[in-house]
Amino acid sequence: MHYLAGRPFPLGSQLTRLNGKQGVNFALFSRQATAVELAIFTENGEQRFPMVKTEEIWHIFIEGLAVGCRYGYRVSGETDEQQGNLFNPQKLLVDPYAVQIIGQPDLATPEARQWFLWNDTRDNAHLAPKSVVVDQHRFDWQNEERPFTPWAKTIIYETHVKGFSKQNPDVPAAIAGTFAGMAHPASIAHLKRLGITAVELQPISYHIDEPHLQALGLKNYWGYNVLGHFALDPSLAYDQTNPLDEFKQMVKTLHQAGIEVILDVVFNHTAEAGKDGPMLCQRGIDNQAYYWLNEARDYFNWSGCGNTLNISDLAVLRWVIDCLRYWVETCHIDGFRFDLGATLGRTPTFSEHSAFFTALASHSALAHVKWIAEPWDIGWHGYQLGAFPKPFAEWNDRYRDEMKRFFLTSHGDLGQFVRRFAGSDDLFAHNRRPASSINYITAHDGFTLQDLVSYNEKHNWANGEDNRDGHYNNISYNHGVEGETDDPAILAARNASRRGLLATLLLSGGTPMLLGGDEMGNSQQGNNNSYCQDNEITWLNWQNADQDLVEYVAKLIHIRKQIPLLSDDNQWWGADKVQWLRPDGEPIQFNDWHDHSTKAIQILMEDQWLILINAKTAPQRFLLPKGEWDTQLGIENTALMTDTLAVTLDTLGVCVLQRKYI
Repeated sequence: MHYLAGRPFPLGSQLTRLNGKQGVNFALFSRQATAVELAIFTENGEQRFPMVKTEEIWHIFIEGLAVGCRYGYRVSGETDEQQGNLFNPQKLLVDPYAVQIIGQPDLATPEARQWFLWNDTRDNAHLAPKSVVVDQHRFDWQNEERPFTPWAKTIIYETHVKGFSKQNPDVPAAIAGTFAGMAHPASIAHLKRLGITAVELQPISYHIDEPHLQALGLKNYWGYNVLGHFALDPSLAYDQTNPLDEFKQMVKTLHQAGIEVILDVVFNHTAEAGKDGPMLCQRGIDNQAYYWLNEARDYFNWSGCGNTLNISDLAVLRWVIDCLRYWVETCHIDGFRFDLGATLGRTPTFSEHSAFFTALASHSALAHVKWIAEPWDIGWHGYQLGAFPKPFAEWNDRYRDEMKRFFLTSHGDLGQFVRRFAGSDDLFAHNRRPASSINYITAHDGFTLQDLVSYNEKHNWANGEDNRDGHYNNISYNHGVEGETDDPAILAARNASRRGLLATLLLSGGTPMLLGGDEMGNSQQGNNNSYCQDNEITWLNWQNADQDLVEYVAKLIHIRKQIPLLSDDNQWWGADKVQWLRPDGEPIQFNDWHDHSTKAIQILMEDQWLILINAKTAPQRFLLPKGEWDTQLGIENTALMTDTLAVTLDTLGVCVLQRKYI
């Protein structure tokens, strides 16, 4: 193979022409390295090429290389553990910019893991994952238009690509559980039936299974143990030869249906874990630059996964921004949910003026897409709900917990309920609108809605950790029996709780996020930490879908879209737009906010829409404001008594009325 020095830009591997020759340019950042070799793998074995350094970038151009070429890097430097330099050219490293990666490292036994330790002296190229050259730009988008749905009209559906369609009988078995399955007409029809405007996909990037899971014969189903942030997880693709085109076709199809695609991305840590974890990429390229190191030059573990990426380093920041730009520009992604997002604002203390936030806001390709933060990590001052800069939206766990307490416990704090229902002004009014609050009752982490009303305790025995993993405080209520039951009274009570929580979620100020499967009563058998269950526990059970509940959710979303306060400017924080009324129709007074026994309220929106909420299990009679009302949504046994202008909710539930104009 003939080679030239090449160019130090762009980073990664790029099909290009240089001096009239066709080939591939490779460029890799490493500030501390003293030498870098590009390793090319063919049927004839490995061939190495010394790379040239320009400032902090190592680069080379190889003539004649084409799509499908497998490669990796061997990085040398002054190895000094006390300084945080862990170079070892015997360990083949994947490209941090690789768009495709093949191979999974075997980490199931101590002997297997030894091959990937940073200080092991054996060459592990025959075992290590390898990067692949890909043509990123050949897909024909055919003038596809992105939805660009305003935040105030956004309704998010969080789901896993595999689990969403794997068991759907209307999706062909060959593509079920893949990007193609997500784009199948049956999948699109379900999302359209509900009225969803955006799917938020759990990580679709290349990840590996942690050593303890491999030892147990389990897999990391959720995919948060990311190694290749630019690369797709091949297990999610039907087309193993060209997964990128299949992914792009999924995005294009969802866009044609008016549905945005938001990716859950993981830039708080990598799959290399702690110092005793596998050296696969960043650790061997430039450990000092990529990770936050303490005084002992070991890792700060603010992620809880063994290491923490240092986004304040300009080279690492560029890598993250380039990755986000790749997903937006090349794959037409509409937004991102940042896992453990507080880590991205660390300097090392959290700052809303961090380099990462500034870079996002100032980048022309990224400033217009949706940004969602999981606003915490496990480091000091890691809980930062409400502290992110405009225009970030944030997962609002205080909304989640207050709503669960209100409906599933004896707790009846109307003041807290209303504050969360109205968009959490105490958290966001200082610099953002209510849509910045991502309201949710359940998410991938924790109980599903069905399990929330069916279990008092977690049941994570299948995870292999003796039920020690997962949250202990779920604020759940089994309604008298732990798990499945045939008791009609308990089933009715659980159904009422589900509907009350769903109605509250979809009628609250803020941006609602529905966990995929909650609309059909999906259960995970009480497992509240299903990250390692790639099986029927986590795959949506379409065969047993509660179609009445699906219709109920679709009706709620339809109503939400009709209420101006919820679908237009999303401005709640004005005294003239909402009236908070007691069940007797009188305005709520100071003492009423602190009466935890009431647990019932009327919410009058813009004098047109009236929401009745009864969080008690006893009947509640509501005296309505003057006027004529039509019932738009209620529960069974809801009676509109026109002679007294009263509605009685016989049990826990929500009723929506619209003022009738003659």
